[in-house]
Amino acid sequence: MDFSIIGKASCVHKLFAQNCVAGVDPSLQAENRMPAPSQTTAAVPKQQKPRPTSSRDERFRSDVHTEAVQAALAKYKERKMPMPSKRRSVLVHSSVETYTPPDTSSASEDEGSLRRPGRLTSTPLQSHSNIEPWLDRVIQGSSTSSSASSTSSHPGGRPAAAPTAAATTLTGPAAHAHLGVPVNSRVSSKIQQLLNTLKRPKRPPLKEFFVDDFEELLEVQQPDPNQPKPEGSQMVVLRGEPLAVGVPWPPSLLAALQRWGTTQPKAPCLTALDTAGKAVYTLTYGKLWSRSLKLAYTLLNKLTSKNEPLLKPGDRVALVFPNSDPVMFMVAFYGCLLADLVPVPIEVPLTRKDAGSQQVGFLLGSCGVTLALTTDACQKGLPKAQTGEVATFKGWPPLSWLVIDGKHLTKPPKDWRPQTQDAGAGTAYIEYKTSKEGSTVGVTVSHASLLAQCQALTQACGYSEAETLTNVLDFKRDAGLWHGVLTSVMNRMHVISIPYALMKVNPLSWIQKVCSYKARAALVKSRDMHWSLLAQRGQRDVSLSSLRVLIVADGANPWSISSCDAFLNVFQSRGLRPEVICPCATSPEALTVAIRRPPDLGGPPPKKAVLSMNGLSFGVIRVDTEEKLSVLTVQDVGQVLPGADVCVVKVEGAPYLCKTDEVGELCVSSTTTGTAYYGLLGITKSVFETVPVTAGGMPVSDRPFTRTGLLGFIGPDNLVFVVGKLDGLMVVGVRRHSADDIVATALAVEPMKFVYRGRIAVFSVTVLHDDRIVLVAEQRPDASEEDSFQWMSRVLQAIDSIHQVGVYCLALVPANTLPKAPLGGIHISETKQRFLEGMLHPCNVLMCPHTCVTNLPKPRQKQPEVGPASMIVGNLVAGKRIAQASGRELAHLEDSDQARKFLFLPDVLQWRAHTTPDHPLFLLLNAKGSVTSTATCVQLHKKAERVAAALMEKARLGTGDHVALVYPPGVDLIAAFYGCLYCGCVPVTVRPPHPQNLTTTLPTVKMIVEVSKSTCVLTTQAIMRLLKSKDAAAAVDIRTWPTILDTDDIPKKKVANIFRPPSPDVLAYLDFSVSTTGILAGVKMSHAATSALCRSIKLQCELYPSRQIAICLDPYCGLGFALWCLCSVYSGHQSVLVPPLELESNVSLWLSAVSQYKARVTFCSYSVMEMCTKGLGAQTGVLRMKGVNLSCVRTCMVVAEERPRIALTQSFSKLFKDLGLPARAVSTTFGCRVNVAICLQGTAGPDPTTVYVDMRALRHDRVRLVERGSPHSLPLTESGKILPGVKVIIAHTETKGPLGDSHLGEIWVSSPHNATGYYTGYGEEALHADHFSARLSFGDTQTIWARTGYLGFLRRTELTDASGERHDALYVVGSLDETLELRGMRYHPIDIETSVVRAHRSIAECAVFTWTNLLVVVVELDGLERDALDLVALVTNVVLEEHHLVVGVVVIVDPGVIPINSRGEKQRMHLRDGFLADQLDPIYVAYNM
Repeated sequence: MDFSIIGKASCVHKLFAQNCVAGVDPSLQAENRMPAPSQTTAAVPKQQKPRPTSSRDERFRSDVHTEAVQAALAKYKERKMPMPSKRRSVLVHSSVETYTPPDTSSASEDEGSLRRPGRLTSTPLQSHSNIEPWLDRVIQGSSTSSSASSTSSHPGGRPAAAPTAAATTLTGPAAHAHLGVPVNSRVSSKIQQLLNTLKRPKRPPLKEFFVDDFEELLEVQQPDPNQPKPEGSQMVVLRGEPLAVGVPWPPSLLAALQRWGTTQPKAPCLTALDTAGKAVYTLTYGKLWSRSLKLAYTLLNKLTSKNEPLLKPGDRVALVFPNSDPVMFMVAFYGCLLADLVPVPIEVPLTRKDAGSQQVGFLLGSCGVTLALTTDACQKGLPKAQTGEVATFKGWPPLSWLVIDGKHLTKPPKDWRPQTQDAGAGTAYIEYKTSKEGSTVGVTVSHASLLAQCQALTQACGYSEAETLTNVLDFKRDAGLWHGVLTSVMNRMHVISIPYALMKVNPLSWIQKVCSYKARAALVKSRDMHWSLLAQRGQRDVSLSSLRVLIVADGANPWSISSCDAFLNVFQSRGLRPEVICPCATSPEALTVAIRRPPDLGGPPPKKAVLSMNGLSFGVIRVDTEEKLSVLTVQDVGQVLPGADVCVVKVEGAPYLCKTDEVGELCVSSTTTGTAYYGLLGITKSVFETVPVTAGGMPVSDRPFTRTGLLGFIGPDNLVFVVGKLDGLMVVGVRRHSADDIVATALAVEPMKFVYRGRIAVFSVTVLHDDRIVLVAEQRPDASEEDSFQWMSRVLQAIDSIHQVGVYCLALVPANTLPKAPLGGIHISETKQRFLEGMLHPCNVLMCPHTCVTNLPKPRQKQPEVGPASMIVGNLVAGKRIAQASGRELAHLEDSDQARKFLFLPDVLQWRAHTTPDHPLFLLLNAKGSVTSTATCVQLHKKAERVAAALMEKARLGTGDHVALVYPPGVDLIAAFYGCLYCGCVPVTVRPPHPQNLTTTLPTVKMIVEVSKSTCVLTTQAIMRLLKSKDAAAAVDIRTWPTILDTDDIPKKKVANIFRPPSPDVLAYLDFSVSTTGILAGVKMSHAATSALCRSIKLQCELYPSRQIAICLDPYCGLGFALWCLCSVYSGHQSVLVPPLELESNVSLWLSAVSQYKARVTFCSYSVMEMCTKGLGAQTGVLRMKGVNLSCVRTCMVVAEERPRIALTQSFSKLFKDLGLPARAVSTTFGCRVNVAICLQGTAGPDPTTVYVDMRALRHDRVRLVERGSPHSLPLTESGKILPGVKVIIAHTETKGPLGDSHLGEIWVSSPHNATGYYTGYGEEALHADHFSARLSFGDTQTIWARTGYLGFLRRTELTDASGERHDALYVVGSLDETLELRGMRYHPIDIETSVVRAHRSIAECAVFTWTNLLVVVVELDGLERDALDLVALVTNVVLEEHHLVVGVVVIVDPGVIPINSRGEKQRMHLRDGFLADQLDPIYVAYNM
């Protein structure tokens, strides 16, 4: 907005203010409703044409409120927030029913569909000398002065100050430069926007903390010293006028019915209308009496089950009647009362899954209801089962249905009379009530209360015999029932019942009926007044002069005042007298709490209070003297009911009386209230039997009080004011906010453009120990993405400015999709439930955790750890045993003779070919499980010779040249490897490119060939053709390949002399692998290290020539390569080779092979294990039939470079226990780049142990052991036993000093089979030398260690190992490179990912990474795209709750997008690069504010 407009807008404010002083609200002077001011209307308030009556979805808005909100918004510079990115297909909503009746509009659970208009209060306040001084400032003239209330706001919200230096993060080119991602890519520019937005200063920091389980201090909000505090004196209990004495009240309501039914049988009791407004039936008192008797007789005498009467007196009966049939309902209600049965009126269930229907079923079940009464027409419309019976609804008890139309009832004998009941303490009826949490409870009302309520209402409203009352409300409950069904019968009144469907078609119908029936009384809600206002133009012939009392049943709603004022303003000229309007306050527990008296009954003049929103949020009543806009104007709801005592008690804690200027919960002590929640003794005691006490702790009365659930205070003239409901109360930090107030503010932001029929729900959810506000609105079908997002950001700013509170989540759903309450309002608790379960299916979401969550723990300041100066005594550091451990000593285990003989693998192969030529070493299986190739010792030797000859002759390679072996898994690969060793070349095994995916797999092959400086590529004919194909040319430059030789048919030749290395330290082979962080790293393995590795594995797994082992691993790097190519030759055992790729076409291949060859030892990867658990979970029976038996397995080891995945290994063990897999067989191994095999479970030694550590301590680099199942516990399993000859120590990541037992640090390893260094062609070896030749900074500074780059800890266990020593277990926590440094703590991605995957059933996989200090969460959606947006809030919630981190970006992608390497580990860095380069094709990207 440009400033000239703001200037003009404020002139308009002044203009409005002057008009208000004159006592006339300009928005009401002209009968037009201006739409939200656009730039032109803000400048010149033009007179506009009256709107056509069809636009009924516009809530009653005064332009003042809208201007207040606009003024607040103008203060905010239009900040650019990053808009969420959406895949186009998500934008197409499911089509909405085109026509929706206006009843669907609602903001609150009751069908209130009105909006409070804004109000500028500058009217001189009248001084009442006789009242408390604070109220003097609050109260303002009578309700006839037209005022429109609202939560409008002070335009000066907090100014958006300049970004603080502290908040700046690394942004701009510097941030992007080192990542190699173009700065201008779309995603990163949005993230940049997000960072800029987040740099705005937060709310003021909070000072104090409370300790959350000793570990992380969550901030608690301390009271602000300047916050308003109540200053009044303690209130006294307010006593209502006594019930009139000397009036001939009937002894009971049924006595009144009998009297009128027999003495005035022709008098009309109830007229029912159809949807056209025609009177279809008038029930007379005679008919009501006779039909009720007939029903009572039938219920008591004609219903039997197993020859017993079905019902006994006091039984509960459900009443299921539509809102269009008051006559049958009334007959059923009184019939039950006459039969001494307890009616339980409920809504008609339309579908099997109505909102809240399950809870109603629970209520019916707990009340023991077995019979439901209904009408013929209604019964026909209920959902049916196949049998034709009424379907059983979800959660409902089994019911019999009785149709009570006349022909189904039996006429009682002449002399039959029901037992006369006096009005006693027995239950008369049960009214259902839905609580904030969505549970449905039944409020029991006794016969005595029922009678007292009718007497009190008769006296308060001045009802007299034969008066006419028009009723628009639901006659089944609340005021509609009390006035229109009960009190009316006591006074022989005639009720005109206006069905809801008629109001939808003709909102004026109730006024027309008042006019045509000359009704003295009318019962409406604010909504009905509002609708009639919008529809009344051109209707000049209506007159409301007959009305003596117009009861506004939701007079306690904050927006009712504007409806009353506007209605009076328009209809005063049609005979409506100002004093007729009588707002009242009701609650299900206390029934009617207060009602304004008509002046002829001597009530005081009406009052209204203009209260400060800020004061109210602290529970204090203050007037806004500075003419601020953030005020709430409320009207009184009259006086306490006759015969009742009322007091106001504190909302939280013990029921202490409030001070006179304090908002609290109204409590009523009276004979007219409900008596209990049916069957719930505990909460009944706290609600219906509360004993308010004075500050000194003295009870104020000997009679118990009932809590009403209404928040308010007592004003001057003993008038009751209500400012909100307990159900809509949201406590954020220390301040209280009312959901309805927030709805009003949201609606003032150009509602016509976006919100479908004004349907907005506001509720709070608890995240991280505090209420967080969630706002859900239905979006109009024609709203565009940009418009909606704009509206959302404006709503956030308006609420922030007016209420000084942040909205945690704002969601827009397609029109007509929110669950509906019985009369068309929004079912709030069901909406909340859907939000929390991820079932809301929004089409737009904006989360603002950065703004709202202000109670996160303080970022951690690093503590200095043990330094070199600390004393090391023996093997203790800082009082603990130094964390070091080693495998068995090699010297003790075998003669060094053999070790010397077996120093070079080529020698070993020749020796085996000579001594045991026909001993089989390898069997290769295909997908069918048949052997495709085998190799004995001599076959392998001869093949290797041929390869060596070809290399020397054809490729003319010399000693030390590097050769890339690009083969599929198989014997050829192994032969080529030994062929290279035979001629002194250095082999490099490379995974062949995938023919279907050359563009991504071929560049990796090319890169390894180049980085390893290979002078020749050995491969098969098929792959050779692939490398030189056209498709390959598109991915890489094929002219730069070195010599390519295919080894398919090379001639049989012997090598003159096989190469023997001059020393064991000569390079034997290079091992290339892509690490989880996406870095290609090759390590150098010498001949000495190679044979030492084989020797350790042989000793650990007890491998001999007679053994068979099954291997289902990729043969290209790490331990997988060693097991395929090296170990069999060294130890002589037979290896059954199962290429993991073959499992894609036959999942059971590996397990069948293990069973068939009776392998004692088998190796696999996590991806293989996952394929088996997912693919064979349901097929264990079939496998057993096929004879698969795994009882031969002693040990099944998962080869991995990560923290053991306990959940996967456990579910694998459990699943295949049925096939005989021993419980303890499965274990994990650990190796990494510097040493490919550090731990292997092996066949001997104690079982792997599991410990539980505190996840929060891990973030501080500490290990705290806890019990299983304790909060924040994380199970860790040891990664197998340390191999013979291997030593491990735990070192501090920064000081490089040794750490004590059970301390988290980097795992360092020393062993004869450590790799000798990284191999890179770029001369960076020096950079990495530290990885392979590190020394401790103190303690044992002589040993050379290799740093693994993994965090872990050692722990001495109670178990003993083979040598009789205490066993030291090594626990791997995770890769140091992968950890996320956030808020001064160290997080492991896997922990956050585990939480996220648990958050919703349709999250298939998850990966997290950071980008410029923002946490990015990528989730794979295994479900419908329309459900994608449900995940945003769930992911944000779970990460906040469990990890105290705010998610910056949530990216939702298709299954399979998160890249995984051959070991099954997530490639998070690849994912990050793909995200930043905008290559993921996400379904949705949400940028959290």
